[in-house]
Amino acid sequence: MRDAEILIGYDGSTDASVALDWALDEAEHSGQPVRLAYVFEWLTVAGWVGPGVAPGVWPDDTARRQVEELVRKAAADAATAHPGLTVTGEVYDGPPALVLQERSAEAGLLVLGSRGHGGFGGLLAGSTAVAVTAHAHCPVVVVRDGAVSGPAGPVAVGVDGSEPSLVALGFAAERAAQRQVPLRVLHAWTPGPGGAAGVPDEREAVEQALEPWRRTYAELSITVDLVPGSPAAMLIEASRDARLVVVGSRGRGGLAGTLLGSVSQQLIQHAHCPVAVVRER
Repeated sequence: MRDAEILIGYDGSTDASVALDWALDEAEHSGQPVRLAYVFEWLTVAGWVGPGVAPGVWPDDTARRQVEELVRKAAADAATAHPGLTVTGEVYDGPPALVLQERSAEAGLLVLGSRGHGGFGGLLAGSTAVAVTAHAHCPVVVVRDGAVSGPAGPVAVGVDGSEPSLVALGFAAERAAQRQVPLRVLHAWTPGPGGAAGVPDEREAVEQALEPWRRTYAELSITVDLVPGSPAAMLIEASRDARLVVVGSRGRGGLAGTLLGSVSQQLIQHAHCPVAVVRER
């Protein structure tokens, strides 16, 4: 769904603004339309909680108009700064995680800040970002304020042979080719009794997975790194120099009933650059 829109969870917070900037850069490369989605959430009996405006009795027409103006202005400013893009905004009602999950079924990509106005200061990633990433119907990119690297960094992707990681590999190869930056493929392995004796087999499996993408993007610079130890630690370290880290929603060690694996969750919390979590539709 490369022609489908890029959907951004937008609430006027700093993290949401950083996510918007990332999404606009993505759209510049892909040509996709961009839609800002602001979701009202009512949390108390006495009144609703909505970022950007004063709390009031729900429903509050004045507050809603203020939110609609906030979204309209943000979309207009983005369109002015990126004249070649189609940028729109819309206000929805309901729990943010559920609404964004539902809207993701028609999106090509969903982009989120790690925390919105409802986040707690001690948390690296908010509950909405984690919940949406676990249940979305399209790839999700989580962008945290302060975790955006320079444009020259590679796209890094973790590959463990699982189906979600192979889908992530294709997503990563496409993004790296669009931006004309290197693709760094990382595979974590656990040393057995024979030490590094099994490394050639591990590398061969990764190279086989890469073969169709080497043919598709012949000009793409691709490196393969096999790293002993934890997949999460390997990818978090790689994120220091990457412009984007890509991972499947669940890896080879994931439990069948788990929608979001531990590696994905740790990356969302601790990566030093934006993180894309990819699954098949």
